[in-house]
Amino acid sequence: MRPLIKTPTVAWMPDGKVRDYRVCTRCVMDTTDPDITFDAAGVCSNCHRFETSIRPYWKPDAAGAAELDALLHEIRTKGAGKPYDCIIGLSGGVDSSFLATKLLEWKLRPLVVHVDAGWNSELAVNNIEMILSKLGLHLDTVVIDWNEMRDLQRAFLKSHVANQDIPQDHAYTAALVRKALEHDIRYVISGTNFATEGVLPQGWGYDAMDATQLRDIHRRFGEGTLKAYPVMEFQDYFGTMQQRLRFIAPLNFMPYDKTAAIAHLEQNFGWRYYGGKHYESIWTRWFQAHYLPTKFGYDKRKAHLSSLIVAGSMTREAALRELDKPLYTDNELTDDTAFVAKKLGLTVDELEGYLTAPPRHYSDYSTNAAQIEQFCRRKSRKARLRQIATRFSKDLPRRIAGKLSSMLASPKS
Repeated sequence: MRPLIKTPTVAWMPDGKVRDYRVCTRCVMDTTDPDITFDAAGVCSNCHRFETSIRPYWKPDAAGAAELDALLHEIRTKGAGKPYDCIIGLSGGVDSSFLATKLLEWKLRPLVVHVDAGWNSELAVNNIEMILSKLGLHLDTVVIDWNEMRDLQRAFLKSHVANQDIPQDHAYTAALVRKALEHDIRYVISGTNFATEGVLPQGWGYDAMDATQLRDIHRRFGEGTLKAYPVMEFQDYFGTMQQRLRFIAPLNFMPYDKTAAIAHLEQNFGWRYYGGKHYESIWTRWFQAHYLPTKFGYDKRKAHLSSLIVAGSMTREAALRELDKPLYTDNELTDDTAFVAKKLGLTVDELEGYLTAPPRHYSDYSTNAAQIEQFCRRKSRKARLRQIATRFSKDLPRRIAGKLSSMLASPKS
């Protein structure tokens, strides 16, 4: 077994160049983020991006509470007369579990969906059962065909890209969207939140919803065909589905403290913590705590802890102490590696061989990156316009307000 990774003195870059190691003076992000830059005070671009692009939309205050109340009223009103007024994906993790408990508090009628991609830990399954039994909610489980899932994950390992979670993440989202459309549900409730996810370096991965890349990697390295696996094409997700569905992140409109959320779940629902961000999946635990730091030098704890720092819920000193702890104990790593290898139909040596092969960048494969970037720019522009319209609607001349409304209603704006 390879030794556990310590803090690197250099970082891998997509262009093959070596970069001197440096850490942000405000958070704990460092030059393992290939896109990071620093100002004169040593504060990184991730911190600045949080302040300019995220904080204005994060509203854990009275204004957020009012906006959330309006959203909840809209969901209840639009869903009246239907079996469900919203849909939520439940993984057994902290964010989705906590949010599920709030939905009944808010008098919503959610369709709860769990997507089983073959990697659930026993603890995650137990958490889901405990939550739903206490809430009295029905669970609709989508089971991904394991033979296709395994073939796709092996193909991604052979591609040597950073984001090995794409096969799982794509399936989760595609299956949830299909369920929403099947049941004529407009509102998709997400546990995504700025309080714990405000820092996420784009250079550490790639968009899981790019079906062009997913298909290209599978075409090159896969052995079978994807017949049952829920692929969502670019136009379906970034076009039609984004127009027909509305994705709501309620945790961004309320004070959200993960430690308090865990305590609430443990005390009231018998829920148990599994040890790390998204570690309810055995694959994700191995991928984040071994594959990424070993092959690329990426320690995702830095992003998770930096998110807590910029949100004001953790000090930099406390985050540094967390980073001093090992990602895995030797026994846990040995057990997880053996489990992952066996489940993928590989030997341990074969699996570890993928970690020693040279990394590759997502751009080495076919992508829809340009179209996705264009879509995200339009979406960001519309969000800014909504913010302006909301803030100044009473003072804007009717002519300008009308133009803003037209721009926001247009899918091409």
